Amino acid sequence: MAFVPIYPLLFFFFFLVLTSSQMPFYANAQTYKNVSLGSSLIAQNNINSFWASPSAEFAFGFQQIQKDGFLLAIWFNKIPEKTIVWSANGNDLVPTGSKFELTIDGQLLLKTPTGQQIWKADSSNATGVAYAAMLDTGNFVLANNGSINLWETFKQPTDTILPTQPFVEGDTIFSRYNETKYSEGKFLISFRGGDLVLFTRHSASDVDKFYVWDTAAANGTELIFNISGSIYLAAKDGSIASMLSPNNISTKDFYQRAVIDYDGAFRHYVYPKSSTSSEGRPLGWSILSAVPSNICLLGREDRGVGPCGFNSYCTYDQRATCHCPGGYSFIDPDDVAKGCKQDFVSQSCNKESPETDLFHYSKMPNGDWGYSDYEHFENVTEDYCWQSCLEDCICVAVMFRQGGVCFKKKPPLSNGRMDPSIDGTILVKVRKDNSTISPRNSVSKKNNSSTLILVGSILLSSSVFVNCLLLLVTFLVGRSYNKIRKEIQEQSIFPGMGLQSYTYEDIKKVTNDFSEEIGSGAFGTVFKGVLTSDHGKLVAVKRFNSMVAESDVEFKTEVSAIDRTNHRNLVKLLGFCNEEQHRLLVYEFMSNGSLESFLFGVSRINWYSRIQIASEAAKGLLYLHDGCSTQIIHCDIKPQNILLDDKFTAKISDFGLAKLLKTDQTRTTTGIRGTKGYVAPEWFSNQPITVKVDVYSFGILLLELICGRRNVEAEAGDENEIILADWAYECYTERKLELLVKDDKEAMEDLKRVEKLVKIAIWCIQDDPSLRPTMKNVKQMMEGIVEVPIPPDPSSA
Repeated sequence: MAFVPIYPLLFFFFFLVLTSSQMPFYANAQTYKNVSLGSSLIAQNNINSFWASPSAEFAFGFQQIQKDGFLLAIWFNKIPEKTIVWSANGNDLVPTGSKFELTIDGQLLLKTPTGQQIWKADSSNATGVAYAAMLDTGNFVLANNGSINLWETFKQPTDTILPTQPFVEGDTIFSRYNETKYSEGKFLISFRGGDLVLFTRHSASDVDKFYVWDTAAANGTELIFNISGSIYLAAKDGSIASMLSPNNISTKDFYQRAVIDYDGAFRHYVYPKSSTSSEGRPLGWSILSAVPSNICLLGREDRGVGPCGFNSYCTYDQRATCHCPGGYSFIDPDDVAKGCKQDFVSQSCNKESPETDLFHYSKMPNGDWGYSDYEHFENVTEDYCWQSCLEDCICVAVMFRQGGVCFKKKPPLSNGRMDPSIDGTILVKVRKDNSTISPRNSVSKKNNSSTLILVGSILLSSSVFVNCLLLLVTFLVGRSYNKIRKEIQEQSIFPGMGLQSYTYEDIKKVTNDFSEEIGSGAFGTVFKGVLTSDHGKLVAVKRFNSMVAESDVEFKTEVSAIDRTNHRNLVKLLGFCNEEQHRLLVYEFMSNGSLESFLFGVSRINWYSRIQIASEAAKGLLYLHDGCSTQIIHCDIKPQNILLDDKFTAKISDFGLAKLLKTDQTRTTTGIRGTKGYVAPEWFSNQPITVKVDVYSFGILLLELICGRRNVEAEAGDENEIILADWAYECYTERKLELLVKDDKEAMEDLKRVEKLVKIAIWCIQDDPSLRPTMKNVKQMMEGIVEVPIPPDPSSA
């Protein structure tokens, strides 16, 4: 009997255990080399239903995309994101209980619980099918007994190409509709006539060429994505006709994919397979290349083509982001590609009432709607350009370029973009009384004029007061000039913003001289106010205790970033005061105050309301991290900064303020942002501060919402219960989760959900930031789209 050395085997076993322990969110599942005829998968909530490749790097099966909507897909299976690379039914998700089957006669069928066929693999010529297999290349195949592929997903791509996957003449990939919707979008890439072409489509039968790759690739034969990580077009002789992504990053160390994203760009992504192979790259998907380099700068006349819809404009920072100009808002905030709608009554074309005094402009530097021109002038001033639009009821905006060139724009505004390469400034026409910026209106002018006439008549009745008249006129003209100059300065300081600019005296009137305090904290004090000019609308005015003395430019930058946010789970900023040492922010009023009073006070909210608030807070935080044109790290997520409106909708407040405060303005250590108990450990260890500090704070907040108690309770009966995070992990490992919610009947009846949320919270509060999920991961786990793996001890790293 041959002797087998035991030490190599022990070392190999130890290596496997160690490796698996360092892979967060990896769901252990049975792997398959071959799938036999007659096998099937069932779509089930929160239950893995897939066939994995031999290495388990890829999986084929059901992913839950919506509450009761499943996608038959292939995904990267060893990373937290479970990134999808192929799907069968993106246009038609299936419900719980749907079945995918490899039939006895070798057919691949997807059916609903009622037996309705949703999808079938086009394998009519695939006779002699013996089995199916999920391969380590990411290719799912039907094969015969000779291991010849009779049908494969590599030849039926959706939006992604993987290394070694062929892409030849006639092949096409479609973009997704948006980040969360897997139906076919409006962009496609196809190999046609030897060219690789990016098309945009307006309907199933109406497509236009949008971008053609390097003309040197004419008569190309194939798009090559090799195992070295290079992507190029091959000529007929096999040589490189055009290099798309020259990066030589081995597939041995990195997961890789090339995707036509929903904004139309073709991007090459990589993801380190382990922290030791990251070559300085962060864990997570990073972009190696993108073609076109700036999708916002492409477009076509009269088509509204591009990442963003009519009346909106596009900015680019790795990806395209859509915005609405001042006076406009998104038609559908959940589908920004539909464009923006006008929030005010258009200018009248009645010649007897031109309404020129009822409109002003919202300013956008380095902007343009390139295909909305209908008239232009040369050698004119900006004032002339604007006045020409103001007197023309058709004109909705003008672009003025240095050198005196003026372009008038007609509706709808098409192919908008803002980019430093654009030489020009856009002035968008906005009605004053409908705008959130409210310069002095015509009624005020009439009142001032009437007063002036009355005073003038009295003074003119006596020549003794002629000099008084001259002094009064000088005073009024000077005051009007100063106010107009201030308005112009504010517009230039905050270009494109739709915020009300207040003087300090205005704020004192709004708050009745700061008479009603409704909240205070380390940052400042909040007062209740009333906008008499807006039908008595209630507002909350935040007055800062102190700010960095030289922060004038920073204040303007941060307020501009806050203004560009637009999400139902963020408190809306309405206006500001930036006058000498006075800097205040005016927010929408939240009638139910902060979460703190309902979570820790006498009138405690119920279990299901707490779950809803946790979900809404996660969505708001995800938007700050990934949905804004400028990423915002909140730095102080806690119950006091989660506010509730009259319908108890949770909204995050005080976002974007961290950079405005003095470095020592904190409740903890100098230089640290945040509040004791919610502060991530990297603040104390000189590590880089990233969005993961917010994830940590959210984890603590989630535990407080689950348990209905503060994160630190010094008077707890048992010393083990003083620190909530430690106690929650102890209860989880000892399977005593009922102790966390023992006084909550609803939660006690929902312990399965309690366990899931506790596991999510434990992942969020890991000491090692790289082990914490992103807020996108958190949202997916909370919604049941991805399974929550077993978390490690938060302090074990």
